[in-house]
Amino acid sequence: MPKRSTTSLSPEYALMGLLAQQTAHGYDLHQRLLADLGQVWHISQSQLYNLLKRLETQADIVAALVEQPRRPDRRVFQLTDRGRTRFEKWLGTPTGSSIRAIRVEFITRLYFICQSSPGDVDALIDIQVEETSRGVVRLQKMLAELDPEQVFNRLGLELRINQLSSILDWLDKCRSAIHRQIDTPK
Repeated sequence: MPKRSTTSLSPEYALMGLLAQQTAHGYDLHQRLLADLGQVWHISQSQLYNLLKRLETQADIVAALVEQPRRPDRRVFQLTDRGRTRFEKWLGTPTGSSIRAIRVEFITRLYFICQSSPGDVDALIDIQVEETSRGVVRLQKMLAELDPEQVFNRLGLELRINQLSSILDWLDKCRSAIHRQIDTPK
């Protein structure tokens, strides 16, 4: 059976990030994912277990059986050195300028940067602003070169430009919200 590769838009990186924070069993991982990133990642518990199996097959995580009195043994997952390296490489990779990539991948990266390196938040947001701005310029160039008779293609490009422009505004708000959270004593 061929090995499936993980794309950066896979919740596998979110699971690896949660396991980088602490070991956990599948149910706890699902609950943490729902609680902290439930509006970003929409996966069922069965999908989560399939992802854990794939991560285990790829040697990104290992499972240990933990005995429980009067209950079935529980599988507790831990991130391997290989998984930690992959996760940290992903964490340092810029997000593209597509709306979905920003909604899913960037927010996930931002969550884990806030958890592990709050001082790196501004750099991550700055990189995303640059990437998104480049995306707007690229789309504007495409729009300028498009035949005026291509009404629906023009409308599609205009929509994408407006969405990315809104993302740029959102990134400013995002920075402020994160700083308020980081600067507020708990």
